[in-house]
Amino acid sequence: MEYSSGGGSQNDENKVEVSQEAPKADFINRDLGWLEFNRRVLHESLDIRTPLLERLRFLGIFTSNLDEFFMKRVGGLRRQVAAGLLNKGSDGLNAEDLLGTVRSLVLPMLKTQAEGFKEQIQPELRKHGIYILQYSELTENEKHYANKFFKENIFPILTPLAVDSGHPFPFLSNLSTSLGVILSPPGKDEKLFARVKIPQSVPQILRVNLDNNTEYRFLKTRDLVIENLNHIFPKMKIISTMPFRITRNIEIERDEEDAEDLLEMIEEELRLRRFARVVRFEHGPNPDPWIRSFLINELDINEEEVYEVNDELDYTVFKPICDLRIPELKYESWIPVVPLSLMDQETSILNIIKKGEILLHHPYDSFSASVERFIQSAAEDPRVVAIKMTLYRTDENSAFVNSLIRAAESGKQVVCLVEVKARFDEARNISWAQQLEDAGVHVVYGIVGFKTHSKIALVIRQESECLKSYVHIGTGNYHSGTSRLYTDMGLLSANPDLTEDVVELFHYLTGRSMKTDYHKLLVAPVNMKDRFLAMIDREIQKKKEGLPAAIVAKMNNLEDQMTCRALYKASQAGVSIDLIVRGFCALRPQVAGLSENIRVTSIIGRFLEHSRIFYFRNGQKDPLNGEFFIGSADWMYRNLQSRVEAVVPIEERVLKEKIWEVFQVMLNDQRQVWEMRSDGTYLQRKPQSENQNLGTHQLLMKSARQRYPPGEIIAEGIWGGFDEGTRRTARRSSARKSRRKK
Repeated sequence: MEYSSGGGSQNDENKVEVSQEAPKADFINRDLGWLEFNRRVLHESLDIRTPLLERLRFLGIFTSNLDEFFMKRVGGLRRQVAAGLLNKGSDGLNAEDLLGTVRSLVLPMLKTQAEGFKEQIQPELRKHGIYILQYSELTENEKHYANKFFKENIFPILTPLAVDSGHPFPFLSNLSTSLGVILSPPGKDEKLFARVKIPQSVPQILRVNLDNNTEYRFLKTRDLVIENLNHIFPKMKIISTMPFRITRNIEIERDEEDAEDLLEMIEEELRLRRFARVVRFEHGPNPDPWIRSFLINELDINEEEVYEVNDELDYTVFKPICDLRIPELKYESWIPVVPLSLMDQETSILNIIKKGEILLHHPYDSFSASVERFIQSAAEDPRVVAIKMTLYRTDENSAFVNSLIRAAESGKQVVCLVEVKARFDEARNISWAQQLEDAGVHVVYGIVGFKTHSKIALVIRQESECLKSYVHIGTGNYHSGTSRLYTDMGLLSANPDLTEDVVELFHYLTGRSMKTDYHKLLVAPVNMKDRFLAMIDREIQKKKEGLPAAIVAKMNNLEDQMTCRALYKASQAGVSIDLIVRGFCALRPQVAGLSENIRVTSIIGRFLEHSRIFYFRNGQKDPLNGEFFIGSADWMYRNLQSRVEAVVPIEERVLKEKIWEVFQVMLNDQRQVWEMRSDGTYLQRKPQSENQNLGTHQLLMKSARQRYPPGEIIAEGIWGGFDEGTRRTARRSSARKSRRKK
């Protein structure tokens, strides 16, 4: 089957009017769609084709995903119910309906998670010499080691908090595991409550046999603390103990228009989050009824917010086991490769980009040897006069922040837009912003009312008698860590029309530019939604004219109803539409008379599918002559209307071929792909033959290797400032080149 795409005009007459009204049956609730996505994540932990330690890791990913869901979504639903806002949405559900449905879906998934761990994963771990033990199962030497570790590393930082007439109920921090303890004084028949928090600053699971290279024996820190409660409460009688965990809402109401200082407002929000309402209370099986009742009363929650789970409250604690160096129990190792065009270490990367655009696909293509090198080289190049970039999320020891600081200290003009409203990264981004400002970087915090989500960097260099601009536009964050785990695309370019657009976009971000007529870029909230709608409408017109018409779009989530209605209209006109949506999709595919020409798939596997790629055939006989785009925006209302996003066209044929290959691999994948059905559920494809057992990620890794001649695959990070091992790889490759030349 062929898949294809088209382009679009920026003229107002090409706008397509799409009704924002939609029949309730036409859409699937985003929260329920998100839970279906997490069900697919959970499946990876149960799939025996997934390596054992990766299965355990997926249990932790499922937990952390669900934590985020409760923090971000459930609290908002409860506020709606409390405020009496029970209007039904376009999916026919109100907030009260949703809360009940969420609970009915989550409880069986938690049961599946627990059974998968106890009945499948734990027995397999034991077969490979990996044991998660109770304290009673330890040897005497192991008990001695564990107790010594407790005394030296845990006991001093514990803060047991009693609750009585002189001690109020303590503050419980979000996502922390605690012990509820019933105490009784000597000779008295009374119950006293105390809470002991398991410190998050120490490992949550402890290996107790460090001198053994064939077995790995672990004890949960929580169990070690329980075993030593008599040292925490000497001479007190310990009647009962109950581990528990709470989740707090993170959505705080705020009014940016009234905020004189955005940084101050965000810092205040972070303080308020600590005391936000509890939206979930988790405890293990067979809870102590007195402790359970006491906590429900003190936390001011109802039974619908209480979740009884297996003994494991938080599967993320098993990360040290997932990280064990046992290659046969993990995914095959993958080191990103350096694109052929960037193997020349002697030539400035800016001069390489000047010769032709470079399309990057991470983690198959090296991030450090391309994007990091781009900014690092710009910081060191004496002819570079200015660097501008956006930072939405970055890692703890960010190479980008260090490069920007060096550039500013060397006298270059450096501008960095730091998005301090990036959820869960606010504190880190505030810290980066302050460090950058201290170094002389011009730090900007974006446009009031909009998050800056675009991934763009601009380098300006003095060349001959004029200034020359170079840009990077990507689908993912400037984050070295996630570049090895997330799939993203990026374009390095010196195209004057494109670089001029990026210059203008930075003027919009840092000043008060009202420019709307960009040459190349699709910019939200300026022109992006209108352009996408126009391109969808154009496919309809091409189909009516008897010309090839098709749309392929890949994104994280799909929710914007106006865009969905346009896609429905295109489907009804006979346009072939493939949507590759990793997370939730509000559009309902394969409905007769509405969306029978729309197919929705989701890819789950070792890498998190994060790239946003769009294709419109535009009546072209050769599908590669259609229009291709990459960028930072999903087709969600917030991305198209209330964030600053950037999407860029990919115009060189050789770069289109690279994207086309990615699309074909994904659309034909029989191993990792889940197909969405009209009721919102998903069915995983099954390989029909041996040669279909490789999924998207393995096939693209294989393809990346095959693009290089034997002996020419160079590991990422070969330039100064990177690790010695990869520098040695580069030197060996250079030596081979020299021998061949001789």
